[in-house]
Amino acid sequence: MRLFVLTRHGQSTLNLSGHINGDPTLDIRLTELGENEAHRLGLELAHVPLELCMHTRYPRTRQTAELALAGRDIPLREEPLLDDIAVGELEGATHEEYRAWKLEHVRDDAFPGGESLNDAARRYARGLRAVLEDPAAGVLVVCHEIPVRYALNAASDSHELDGPARAIANATPYLFDEESLARAADRIETLAR
Repeated sequence: MRLFVLTRHGQSTLNLSGHINGDPTLDIRLTELGENEAHRLGLELAHVPLELCMHTRYPRTRQTAELALAGRDIPLREEPLLDDIAVGELEGATHEEYRAWKLEHVRDDAFPGGESLNDAARRYARGLRAVLEDPAAGVLVVCHEIPVRYALNAASDSHELDGPARAIANATPYLFDEESLARAADRIETLAR
């Protein structure tokens, strides 16, 4: 059986300050707590047979992966399709400003200078399929809160991408087999139409 472990990165400096980041070129790093969370993730996965780790272009996902897999000979590969949502002009906004913008718009409205939630969801579906296309039997995917939340909800056949799972903890492993991850990709695509 193939195993896929999806996880959000460890706590970042922006998580701590309450700001959002949709630009992968900014060097947003983990906090001390985030580093500890990544080490704990490594302990939780120490005996899981992993052959590959995929991470996004964001430094905090690679840093989480490197800390979690320290001492293991597991190749790392970047997967931009699972990057966080491009929020354009809302870059650096507070979580409250981000949520206020979302309340005034529908999922098909693009963030000014960025992408829409549905565009990002369709990208995440393609990203999950890219994960599935690799022949590795055990894959760790270190990405962001939203793609993990969408995958969890879609795999359980939810009628919405934002529930029932709403809050995704940092550096917490969520397990999928091949069938459930494929179902998640299909359902995300369906719900993002």
